[in-house]
Amino acid sequence: MRRLETGGTSIDRSAPLAFTFGGSALRGFAGDTLASALLANGVDVVCPSPILGRPRGVMTAGPEEPSAFVEISAPELDLISAATTVELVDGLVAKGRPGTGRMRLEGAPPPRCEHRYAHCETLVVGAGPAGVAAAREAVAAGDRVILIDERSPHGVDLPEATVLARATALGLYDHGYVVVHERSRPVERLWHVRARRVILATGAHERPIAFAANDRPGVMLASSAAAYVERFGVVPGERAVVFTTNHGAYTAARALRNAGTGIAAIVDVLLEGSAQDAARADGFEVRSGWAIAGTEGDPRVSAVRLVGPGGEEETVKADLVAVSGGWNPVVQLWRAIGGGLRWDEALATFVPNGVGPSWLEVVGTATGEGLPTSAPYWYVPADDLSSHFVDFQRDQTVADVIDAVEGGLRSVEHVKRATYIGTAVDQGRTSGVLTAGIVNLLQGAGADAQGPTNARPPYTPVSFAALAGPHGGARLDPARTTSIHPWHADHGAVFENVGQWKRPWFFPRTGEDLDEAVRRECLAVRTGVGMMDASTLGKIEVVGPDAAVFLDRMYTNRMSNLAVGSIRYGLMCGLDGMVMDDGVAMRSAEDRYLVTTTTGGAAKVLDRFEEWLQTEWNDLRVYCTSVTEQWAVVAVNGPRARDVVAAAGTDIDLSAEAFPHMTLRHGTVAEAPARLARVSFSGELAYEVHVAARYGSHVWESLTGAGEPFGITAYGTEAMHVLRAEKGYVIVGQDTDGTLTPFDLGMSWIVNERKGDFIGRRSFRRADTAREDRKHLVGLLPLEPDALIPEGAQLVQEDTGRIPMPMVGHVTSSYRSAILERTFALAMLASGRERIGTTVFAPLPEGTVAATVTEPIFYDLEGARRDG
Repeated sequence: MRRLETGGTSIDRSAPLAFTFGGSALRGFAGDTLASALLANGVDVVCPSPILGRPRGVMTAGPEEPSAFVEISAPELDLISAATTVELVDGLVAKGRPGTGRMRLEGAPPPRCEHRYAHCETLVVGAGPAGVAAAREAVAAGDRVILIDERSPHGVDLPEATVLARATALGLYDHGYVVVHERSRPVERLWHVRARRVILATGAHERPIAFAANDRPGVMLASSAAAYVERFGVVPGERAVVFTTNHGAYTAARALRNAGTGIAAIVDVLLEGSAQDAARADGFEVRSGWAIAGTEGDPRVSAVRLVGPGGEEETVKADLVAVSGGWNPVVQLWRAIGGGLRWDEALATFVPNGVGPSWLEVVGTATGEGLPTSAPYWYVPADDLSSHFVDFQRDQTVADVIDAVEGGLRSVEHVKRATYIGTAVDQGRTSGVLTAGIVNLLQGAGADAQGPTNARPPYTPVSFAALAGPHGGARLDPARTTSIHPWHADHGAVFENVGQWKRPWFFPRTGEDLDEAVRRECLAVRTGVGMMDASTLGKIEVVGPDAAVFLDRMYTNRMSNLAVGSIRYGLMCGLDGMVMDDGVAMRSAEDRYLVTTTTGGAAKVLDRFEEWLQTEWNDLRVYCTSVTEQWAVVAVNGPRARDVVAAAGTDIDLSAEAFPHMTLRHGTVAEAPARLARVSFSGELAYEVHVAARYGSHVWESLTGAGEPFGITAYGTEAMHVLRAEKGYVIVGQDTDGTLTPFDLGMSWIVNERKGDFIGRRSFRRADTAREDRKHLVGLLPLEPDALIPEGAQLVQEDTGRIPMPMVGHVTSSYRSAILERTFALAMLASGRERIGTTVFAPLPEGTVAATVTEPIFYDLEGARRDG
């Protein structure tokens, strides 16, 4: 046992705790960390290293720990944590975890997590002396103050402030937005804090020195060895060698000696200094200009090999190596928000340069204030540097850094990506400055040439459960339903997920499968009348004096000359000229349009509108409002559609002369205020009935009742897909894949180059966009009318039977058509329009299907049925 009889400012000896580690029953005290309790019980090896499998023990006393990682299975599951950050609780069950996590076990109870939101004038990160002083000053000035600290700070008397113990600032963002993770029990919390001013009193971390076998259990940072004595009453070793580049480690040497640890030697790379003289006068053996060449022991350190300034060597017995290679201010949060660094020659480290957001301040040792002066000493020279560890969690050594630099990498960021140094759980807290120093040294540059790589939030690991908090399951990704959804459910609809929407896929009758139900629904639309819930279409109101100008710039065709009461189909392209979305624009007034989008594209299109209005065309007087949820839409399609709408009751003249295709009328339908649009996605006579969502169910049921004499049939998305494909109407995202232009789709008629500039126009002039061998939309008719080519099937020009075969295209949509009494498909085919009338082949596991290339319209080519 290494627990002292007395002492330990953080522990409560009157509250013993039982815990299990690696199957062994052990004991500790309230206030212990798992690391301090393991050291107190003589546990040297916590886990194997992740890549090399080397035994690893505790190296630090805080969140900078790069070596000792564990998995907690009780009382709550935590799949990977540094042992130095785990608070010991009664009944804790843990085992070593080699620096890599794993997925949560199926059936494991989810952790209880909640989110809280707070505002304050001043938020202070760190409850050390500088942080507490800053908090007191802010309280005295009348500020609302939040003070957070990773540990449970003792002696902090600030009743006027909110003190969050065991809490970590995970990330710092614009305008004083701070995300804080509070590791409370039984519920952990994620705080979203908005602060007028943020003060970082984050302190500094000691850094290691790379020497042979510096990862052996028993090698520890000097300040951490002293912290275990002072905070936990634990002596981490019986006989120590202190290895240092600065006078700060002498304090640690005295703390260890006072606790009963023998100090074999203080090995100081500096040749002489006042700290060395004082230590000698105090009875310490000080080796000036010496270094540690390596350690011996299995698995814990049992001996230390020393090397002198003249190359002389000596081995001393010791079970503890306390290392101090200097101190690094904790600047991760400062840098994450754009703060810069400068090299401090005296401290041999990088400190904040003061150039950062006006609302952000750094105080205390995080600025370098009060840190000991140090020599820039990174590693002990040797012929073999393959066990001089730099990043303990990634098992990367000085030799690995040398390999990266000799391979031509100059930037520390590139070295990071080649070696993965700084990418593990500790994010380079002990290895970042060390790596930068080694790279600068290898390149013959000054120590200030390159700083450490930047760390990304979160500052310490946090579970996805905590980030999600209460926003899980349906609360994270809610299922959206239309106001007509209850009717669909009551009438046996089978639903499919379209984005977040639950849409009726098909309506099977007793004994029907998908194919049979879809065949019946399609025939009803083609020969009588069918009805579909189209409420999920994206709907955006575009309003303002410049609405027409704006839409001309967004769509490939002109919308400004659209007459009030008329409708026009439009395509939107990206800057690359590729089709992004489609829909119709309905002009209800000179300054007002209702724009529809695909179901899945509504948010994307609105975001696109707002982006261009706010960043490029902020002089336009246009306002865009999503009204998708506000309007229910019932699409009535088929030769008897006019009869059904009339029977439901309307004050709108439905005659073809008064109400032609692609026009809009306002009135009532089934006594509900309505917009009635002559728009067809089936190729049949069709009306879209737009009513306020609260009238959706009423209007649907009224149309259902009115349509009974005409055999009205509800149909779903699968029938819709068949009907539109028979007419050659594309679905963006199914028949397109982000690489197709309007010209590829045979829609050159929708590109109006005379109207002025629009998004994507210039890209149409690119040589690649104008290639004659680009893929074109075509139709396919299998030579065997019952052969169904699966969607996604690749097409070849010749069925050679030899692999590989050059692919010339692929199938985008493929269906069985009741009205055509055969199968058909749409496809993208290289030089497709030139191939019409030829035969292509789809090699499939069950045999090759041959198909004739046709125009992509299979039904009512002239559009007479649609025009009604």
